[in-house]
Amino acid sequence: MARLFGTDGIRGLANRELTPELALSVAAAAAAVLAPEDGAHRPVAVVGRDPRASGEMLQSAVCAGLAAAGADVLQVGVLPTPGVAYLVGALNADLGVMISASHNPMPDNGIKIFAAGGHKLDDAVEDAIEAAIAAPAPRPTGAGVGRVYDITDAHDRYVAHLLASIPNRLDGLKVVVDCANGAAWAAAPQAYREAGAEVIAINALPDGENINDGCGSTHLEPLRAAVLAEGADLGIAHDGDADRCLAVDAAGEVIDGDQIMAVLALALRESGELVDDTLVITVMSNLGLHIAMREAGVKLRSTAVGDRYVLEELRGAGLALGGEQSGHVVLPAYATTGDGLLTAMRLMARIAATGKPIADLAAVMRKLPQVLINVKVADKATVAASPVVGAAVTEVETELGATGRVLLRPSGTEQLVRVMVEAQTQAIAQSCADRLAAVVSAAS
Repeated sequence: MARLFGTDGIRGLANRELTPELALSVAAAAAAVLAPEDGAHRPVAVVGRDPRASGEMLQSAVCAGLAAAGADVLQVGVLPTPGVAYLVGALNADLGVMISASHNPMPDNGIKIFAAGGHKLDDAVEDAIEAAIAAPAPRPTGAGVGRVYDITDAHDRYVAHLLASIPNRLDGLKVVVDCANGAAWAAAPQAYREAGAEVIAINALPDGENINDGCGSTHLEPLRAAVLAEGADLGIAHDGDADRCLAVDAAGEVIDGDQIMAVLALALRESGELVDDTLVITVMSNLGLHIAMREAGVKLRSTAVGDRYVLEELRGAGLALGGEQSGHVVLPAYATTGDGLLTAMRLMARIAATGKPIADLAAVMRKLPQVLINVKVADKATVAASPVVGAAVTEVETELGATGRVLLRPSGTEQLVRVMVEAQTQAIAQSCADRLAAVVSAAS
């Protein structure tokens, strides 16, 4: 049987692949693994969701599964994923469940599970949950069945946490925030306003069907247009569950996750918070970030693609900042997972503190042109390990020298080999990527 958990929880087409029956089974198994009955206390689980329509159905199933396993459920309603993770720790819960498919289209949905403290699960725990689904534990009866409660102040608790996590206020900043008609539709505008910014919110009217629909961090055009029309200092874009943040400057130019990390790394180093002067990134981060951090005296640690691997490196080494080009940024002193709202507020705090526009701050890093080609193959592992492909990569790397970079890796979910090339010019990057893609295709 294929592994149920992917790189970030369980996802699928709601009511077809991700059914209420599966959601109930996953929730009951998660409670059995993460909060086994010890006779000392009744397990407690926090449950939240994004606004997509199927979330209502799946939330009911998840709550039923948790209660059937003997856990009391604290429903927090529509809230960003990092808000749910925060409340797992703040409410001293044994586990948490977030129902969201993040940046995926509305018909999809997903289940993300957090352990005590709001931490993501490692592979071994996920495997144990899958095993518990296949061999369900006996269910309690009578008073042993869990109860379900609504936490009415969850939203305000999360916003208060965000406000306590920034070093200075945001007074004088005018920001447009694209909420992706998602989980941050209320929390992001409120938090930014209470921190002192003038806020124009767009795509902040979720109806259950419009989440991520032509908006948010995967569709930046509406945000760029709004920033220009409003004469704002910057724009902030979140995805459907608000665990990521991208930005645009006053001219509508995109500021990606690598640039945001560069700004935050220098701010943390200045304040003495950048542990070991080290930033954790993934192999997909732009070579421009490597160059900028090297010149600034900041060390880098690279991980595989996926914020869970960034989190593992941060926690294992006790470091203070890491993230991905896509806008997942983690600040472990304040959050146990990527938090798009926290990232935005720390970025805006830096702008307010320095008095410099975001474009000037981000200019510490020059993004090198990057070309990514996905090549369909019959067997991704065999192709990626092919000596012919390896020789072609070595040849291009030799040509580029220190002025470029090649990354060739098999997809984690599809029969694809991803060919990525960075170079000093777009033309060189495209030419090298096309050559390598042709070799990969021929090796299939």
